[in-house]
Amino acid sequence: MGKGRLEAFSDGVIAVIITIMVLEIKVPHGADLDALKPVLPVFLSYVLSFIIVGIYWNNHHHMLHLADHVDARIMWANLHLLFWLSLVPASTAWVGENPFEDLPTALYGLVFLMAGVAYVILQKAIIRHHGEDSELARAVGDDLKGKASALAYASGVVLAFVQHWISIALYVAVAIMWFVPDPRIAKRLPNHPH
Repeated sequence: MGKGRLEAFSDGVIAVIITIMVLEIKVPHGADLDALKPVLPVFLSYVLSFIIVGIYWNNHHHMLHLADHVDARIMWANLHLLFWLSLVPASTAWVGENPFEDLPTALYGLVFLMAGVAYVILQKAIIRHHGEDSELARAVGDDLKGKASALAYASGVVLAFVQHWISIALYVAVAIMWFVPDPRIAKRLPNHPH
């Protein structure tokens, strides 16, 4: 079957996720800089989550662009990814409201770790459907970047109980690492200058 409905549905869900996240930011009570202090952790957690969700959306788009069609396995794998991404607003709000607490910081990283695992499962489902010689399979290769991301998130989850700032630094590092669309996939897209 075609991939258009899957892409449209995913785009819609991700748009709702971002909308829910921004609604968690409350208007400051006051008109001076001091009024912004209580809102700052919530805003910063929103910015990081927005960037990470945007990275997922961007890479999801590029990955599906290399797929010709989808099957039921791919659709379920995609729903699995969307499940974990749909938990981002809640974990973002919790860590934003409790920025110096271990458990919210760990859960925040766990949600992104599981979204990363779900993304790999989706990627593997697409490769399995299109074959090991497909453009996506060749682009992904051994996926060192994906493995490094999973290790950083898993480390962040554990280290949240030791020092939450290390965890946040690891989560930011993963976002920085993926901020530019994955060149392994982007260079294989039609109309991409090689």
